Amino acid sequence: MVLRFMDPFEGLDQFLGSGGGGWRGGLMPMDAFEKEGLYTLKFDLPGVDPDHVDLMVEDSILTVKADRKLEDTEGANWLMRERPTGTHSRQVRLGERLDTGNVHASYDQGVLTVTLPIREEAKPHRVAITHGSHQAITVESSS
Repeated sequence: MVLRFMDPFEGLDQFLGSGGGGWRGGLMPMDAFEKEGLYTLKFDLPGVDPDHVDLMVEDSILTVKADRKLEDTEGANWLMRERPTGTHSRQVRLGERLDTGNVHASYDQGVLTVTLPIREEAKPHRVAITHGSHQAITVESSS
């Protein structure tokens, strides 16, 4: 028996001419990982000016918008044009465990790095066990 994963976006990729890419990151591929209580998201934004990147958190959804400007190539004889231009965005749903009020972002060499800590109350913590005295049941006689 052979199982095949059906990609619901395969037809759209073919329609848009981006089929065969092998990954589904689209125009803004992302890596996400958790390490030592800190979630890190890294978005590839090559060729995007950091002043043209917008980051917003609303209702536990992180939205990244990036605007890659069209180069001034008036009069050029284009041989190939594959690099996307314009405004692109990506949304990531953030879990309830994350402290969305404490988001940090940096941009270096075309990579936007966003970090979110886990809320203190959502971190695993040890629960103290109290020792109780074990009392026997006393029965009163009614004589």
